[in-house]
Amino acid sequence: MAIFGRRKKEEQEDGVKDRDSSEDTLNDERAFYKKPTGLRIFIALVYLIAVIFLILVEIGNINKKAVIKNTYFLKINLANVIPESVPNAVLINTIAQSLGLHDFYQVGLWNYCAGYNGEGITYCSPPTARYWFNPVEIIMSELLFGATISLPTELTDALSLVRTASQWMFACFIVGACLSFLCIFLAPLGFSKKPRWSHKARRIFLRQLPITVLTALALLFTAVGAVVATVMFVIFKNKFSEAADFNIEATLGTQMLAFEWVAVGMTLIGFLMQLGTCCGVCCCTGKRKAERKRQSAIQEKH
Repeated sequence: MAIFGRRKKEEQEDGVKDRDSSEDTLNDERAFYKKPTGLRIFIALVYLIAVIFLILVEIGNINKKAVIKNTYFLKINLANVIPESVPNAVLINTIAQSLGLHDFYQVGLWNYCAGYNGEGITYCSPPTARYWFNPVEIIMSELLFGATISLPTELTDALSLVRTASQWMFACFIVGACLSFLCIFLAPLGFSKKPRWSHKARRIFLRQLPITVLTALALLFTAVGAVVATVMFVIFKNKFSEAADFNIEATLGTQMLAFEWVAVGMTLIGFLMQLGTCCGVCCCTGKRKAERKRQSAIQEKH
């Protein structure tokens, strides 16, 4: 009878252990699905900031309203196109303006704007998809009938490259903004609180993987657009500066460059956070600890 009593007691203890184990598993699964609200809000704000700055990049220079008119990639000043060392330079510059030239031209993603130093912007071209800045065509079209001006050959030789780069830049910024907008709502879904490696974890990992790919694409398109814009307009600026026969001042739009690179930084932060979460589910989610716990439970039963 003692033997049967001992066996019954062991069976009861095993039942208690099994219930404890099942409760632990249930708690693990509940913890797995428990979302850290703080991280979800933070990554949503990160992508919201990225979208806001990308929108500022895309609406920059489309009109002469405050902030927008100061957001441009490049500004060229033709007010003193003839150097002062040339005799009667002031008179010649005045004649050049009377022929139809504006004092300055500035470039945005969709169009260009022109104006005079004393008046500000007086004209903005209609926004055009895949716009590219062609100073030769613009200046020649603004000159009065029969007037001509010889522009630097360094500039005209680079126009074919500028056209291709501008179209890529336009597409990358538009796609990057759309993907970043989607990340505001989808990226927070990829966060879990210390999940255990189990069938549930594998399923969540497969859900997180496409979100990680989405954040990677948002970063890729935004970064490529920013790199192309920065490199292209730096080259443009240098080409104008290399024109020794002309006194053309070219300046980069620091506000536009700051906006685009802030957007790149935000998408980079979002991607790294999502990548860390995805890797955490795959490699750093307590898999070894769970395996040790399972082994110890097997040894106790035997």
